[in-house]
Amino acid sequence: MQKQARITSKGQITVPHEIRRLLGVKPGDGLVFESDGTRTEVRPVRSSSPFEKYRGIGSGSIGSGRKAVVKAIRELRGR
Repeated sequence: MQKQARITSKGQITVPHEIRRLLGVKPGDGLVFESDGTRTEVRPVRSSSPFEKYRGIGSGSIGSGRKAVVKAIRELRGR
């Protein structure tokens, strides 16, 4: 995919919608520009795990930590 953007007098660009969607970025997210002298790559800044948003969506009856999980599994197994 190839898209174009213009640079403003302040050095700002607007990232095309298709590219933002492809990168998975939203307003306020950061982008990293890396160059080896012949080629420049743009990638999103990922400060946390992509799975972080799913943390804690399981059953609220199980406490956090290893002991609580082991206890819950034992109860499920009837031990």
